[in-house]
Amino acid sequence: MKEKIRDTASQLFLERGFKSITMDDIANEIGMSKKTIYSEYSNKTSLVEDCVMNKFCDLSNGIDLIIAMEKNAIEELYEIKKYVMSHLNDEKSSPQYQLMKYYPKIHKNLKLMQFDKMHKCILLNVEGGLKQGLFRDNINPEFVARIYFTGLNSIKDQNMFPLEQFPIGKLMDSFLEYHIRGIVTPKGKTILNNIINSNQE
Repeated sequence: MKEKIRDTASQLFLERGFKSITMDDIANEIGMSKKTIYSEYSNKTSLVEDCVMNKFCDLSNGIDLIIAMEKNAIEELYEIKKYVMSHLNDEKSSPQYQLMKYYPKIHKNLKLMQFDKMHKCILLNVEGGLKQGLFRDNINPEFVARIYFTGLNSIKDQNMFPLEQFPIGKLMDSFLEYHIRGIVTPKGKTILNNIINSNQE
């Protein structure tokens, strides 16, 4: 029962945002009484938190599986981006932005978990890219990991990057290309250009 509530609520939150979806909406979508939902979750905030943390764990596990495939460092970043975007409905409702605005405590906890996860992933990615000769050997992996996380969070600020001007899918592509072009060797640049060209076909 709890899993069904959480899965349905997660889908609705991603489609229409955390603020606009009510407990009534979730109850109607499942076809159960609101009272039944409240028997599992004391309030909407506890439901939002469970949905957010569960989605984070799912995404983390999926990212780990991609890393285990041992692709080259540049392909790995594109695979992770594609995977995350497909599981966040292309962030049409910008859930992270709404989470920050309406549920700041949950957002703060999530951001700490995201930093820990992403920091480890990017460090491993950079180290792999250096060994593969795809990234320049004069870069500082720690700096790259931190600037990547900071940049990724900054582009989610709709005041700076309004959705109507910067659709999230294209914005993520532009950011990833910007990130990689700053650290690649000529060998890495060739792989990057091939990926970009194949994505445009």
